[in-house]
Amino acid sequence: MLSDRQSQILDLARRQGRVQVDELSQRFEVSVQTIRKDLNDLCDGRLLSRIHGGAVVSFGAENVGYDARRLIAAGEKAAIGRAVADLVPNGASLTINIGTTTEAVATALSRHQGLMVVTNNINVATTLRPCPEIEVVIAGGTVRRSDGGIVGEAAVDFIQQFRVDFAVIGVSAIEADGTLLDYDYREVRVAQAIIANARHTILVSDATKFERTASVRIGNIREIGTFVTDHCPVEEFRQVCKAAQVRLIEVASRDKTPSITSD
Repeated sequence: MLSDRQSQILDLARRQGRVQVDELSQRFEVSVQTIRKDLNDLCDGRLLSRIHGGAVVSFGAENVGYDARRLIAAGEKAAIGRAVADLVPNGASLTINIGTTTEAVATALSRHQGLMVVTNNINVATTLRPCPEIEVVIAGGTVRRSDGGIVGEAAVDFIQQFRVDFAVIGVSAIEADGTLLDYDYREVRVAQAIIANARHTILVSDATKFERTASVRIGNIREIGTFVTDHCPVEEFRQVCKAAQVRLIEVASRDKTPSITSD
């Protein structure tokens, strides 16, 4: 049984993606120790997962809502986006798939020139549409109301018509052995087609994806050329990247220069 305050904390976390101890303490006018106990209780019930200074929505068999995902690690995603933009030269062609991190990449690319961007993400298309130097090509298919993703066989067939310089993909979960996972098998089919039809694939993901689990396999990190993240907390995964010669770029914060930790 949850207390009224704990129920409110859980509702707030589901709407915002994360909650902070200090902010909750001020909001409910209770001590930080009381809030920490509330968060511990919610985490013990697997409703939330602890992070430094607070908690995030617990990641289980279903994905977190789109609005909440946009707020989770927002600063880290923006830094990842800028790091990827530095890797993509003017005049390149690329495919960008569904995800809040890939949307951050699109924002960072908005000042590039001569790009052709193929996407199955309505939000990416909306971000880049006003850019006069970027041609946007959007896939057809079933539009997912939850996040503006375009999925299904029509999207797969569309993607397979292109051979691009770069693919920028996001995933929902990453396992220590390098397995890349997602929740929707229709989205996975599109992601697999994107990887198969790119000369170089860039995986973008913040560190929380190592804490998550999902049920549908996209592939393995060995199929990726470059992985850009804020931080890789799993040593086994680092070793998999090294063995597969995957370039691992860690962006510690939005104010720091990206560091290449393995090639």
